[in-house]
Amino acid sequence: MRIIRGKYGRRRFDVPTNISARPTTDFARENIFNVLENIVDFEGMRALDLFAGTGAISFEFLSRGCESVTAVEKAATQYNFIRKVGQQLNCKNLNVVRGDAMRYAQTSLAKYDLIFADPPYDLPQFGEIPEMILNSQMLKPGTIIIIEHSKKYDFSALPHFYEHRVYGSVNFSIFITPEDDGE
Repeated sequence: MRIIRGKYGRRRFDVPTNISARPTTDFARENIFNVLENIVDFEGMRALDLFAGTGAISFEFLSRGCESVTAVEKAATQYNFIRKVGQQLNCKNLNVVRGDAMRYAQTSLAKYDLIFADPPYDLPQFGEIPEMILNSQMLKPGTIIIIEHSKKYDFSALPHFYEHRVYGSVNFSIFITPEDDGE
């Protein structure tokens, strides 16, 4: 795993061979972060990485200046890998949660500026995840949600849809909740 840019940029970590995640490719990760950098300044933001896998997205968030990142991962191998890399980088603002990402999204009362979800493509409830996040208590005005998915999904009809991006076989749907209008 390679961290692409920021204070941890170009650092590499050997991913365990028995990992069951499908990590976001470097190409797709670099491109989606280029898009995000044109939308938001990561400095001081609170981010959530659901279905964190190797934690590559979490470490990109941290490397680019997020104030805190919560990574939710159920599988022990991936969870332990994220914790190990966090310790090696001395990340004090990384919270790794071992648990079910869907349950976390349904029950968490924490508010986030950025939410990234990369569920397993074969997850039976995959199509329900964007709406579950959009209806959760985790959103605040201006929250940016990024869902990584295969080409078989089209989430453009959902509320707060912003844009769809494709990088190779990787698709991203981006949502942005409305800012408070001050009334």
